Amino acid sequence: MRWNLRMKAAEAGIWKSTEMRRRLAEAGLEISAGKMSALWTGTPTTIRLDDLDVICAVLECEPTELLIREPDKVAARRPQKTAEATGGAVVTPRFGRHRSVPPA
Repeated sequence: MRWNLRMKAAEAGIWKSTEMRRRLAEAGLEISAGKMSALWTGTPTTIRLDDLDVICAVLECEPTELLIREPDKVAARRPQKTAEATGGAVVTPRFGRHRSVPPA
């Protein structure tokens, strides 16, 4: 995912994180300077849905405009499945009686 906060803020005429922080406070979301800086300069690893809702209300946008999918990055993370990786053999799962017994 790509975090698009700065672009959406710029489209709304907000050029500084302090202005964004002030508008969020007016909308009922008090946010620390450190957290605002992290949201403004990078991609957050987590964000509360309530906070995202207020950010979207301030910027008059949808969450999909702030969180942009990057399918190419997802595809790049998948392990390559080739015949060479499996030794040329097709791997099939074993079902039925060949399961291991759980520890006692």
